[in-house]
Amino acid sequence: MKLKEKNSKIMILRFYDFLAKTKFRSVKGVKLIVQIKNLLMMLITALVVSTAGAQSDFQVPRTETGVPDLQGIWTSASITTLERNPELGEKLVVTAEEALRMEQTADFNVLAVLDDAPSDPNRAAPTDGNADAGYNAFWIDPGKKLARIGEEYRTSFIVDPENGQIPYTESAGRAFFEYRQNSGFDGPEQRPLGERCMVGFGSSAGPPMLPVLYNNHYQIVQNEDYMMILVEMNHDARIIRLDSNHLKDDFKPWLGDSVGYWDGDTLVVETINFHPQQSFRFAIKHTLYLPETAKVIERFTRTAEDEILYEFTIEDEQAYLQPWSAQIPLRPAEGALYEYACHEGNYALPGILAGARRGEMESSN
Repeated sequence: MKLKEKNSKIMILRFYDFLAKTKFRSVKGVKLIVQIKNLLMMLITALVVSTAGAQSDFQVPRTETGVPDLQGIWTSASITTLERNPELGEKLVVTAEEALRMEQTADFNVLAVLDDAPSDPNRAAPTDGNADAGYNAFWIDPGKKLARIGEEYRTSFIVDPENGQIPYTESAGRAFFEYRQNSGFDGPEQRPLGERCMVGFGSSAGPPMLPVLYNNHYQIVQNEDYMMILVEMNHDARIIRLDSNHLKDDFKPWLGDSVGYWDGDTLVVETINFHPQQSFRFAIKHTLYLPETAKVIERFTRTAEDEILYEFTIEDEQAYLQPWSAQIPLRPAEGALYEYACHEGNYALPGILAGARRGEMESSN
């Protein structure tokens, strides 16, 4: 409703601007345009008042224990990325018109248009070398719109620093270099965790929970003592203990050790002691280095019937020049959340390693 109201105001303002630039030669025409301007201003005022009223009427849904009800199936899919395009500088927010242009030219939106075109019946069959043709736009769900928080269209999830970039230290740069040096195809341990079905690709399961190319749904279930987030990607399940203490430091589980508490109507979750193999998180839409010593503070706030504001701050003195923060809107997802049937030792992994061995044989001949 809010978005429709905003688009209506934009259309009215455009019409108002058109009238303002139109030259009338007759006195009657001048009187008419003044009357139309006055009418339009009354309409705009009414829309603003109705929008403000709708926002103030929202009542946070609550569980039987009285805390905000965050339950349901939500999605973070968006063409907005974790880090901002450097060409945009410190421009975090764009207008509705700018957002529309960015959406129309987004890579995956363009791909969807191309893939929706009729197939050429005379096209040649795929070759063995066409290994990247496994997915077309039908199989991915990266989002089609810029992230919108309230009435603001965002160019990045990162809001601090103002340039929208992760403030890595030189030490982090060296860690990236060492990781690449030790990556390869010598064994399954050198492959990304997503390929091995240990956790989801990138940082989809979190924390922080970031959207990826597909499977961006999250199902939240809560009671008085726990909140569980079932992640669509790789069926990861985060168990957050409420009003509890962290486990001993020598316990470093996948997805870290998360405890939470209510700060008013906001659920605050603190996660530490990350698994050492989960430090490097690579996906098509983001790259993140999060060492096992990092601390992630997440905040979940129900801000509207159709929005949870998901915020997080990450700090680690060795990896970052300063703590950095981001905001992601979670929207109600359409349909159910289905099983992501991936398991450790999946049959694709031997094929990946066998392909590498075949490549080595061919290169040695």
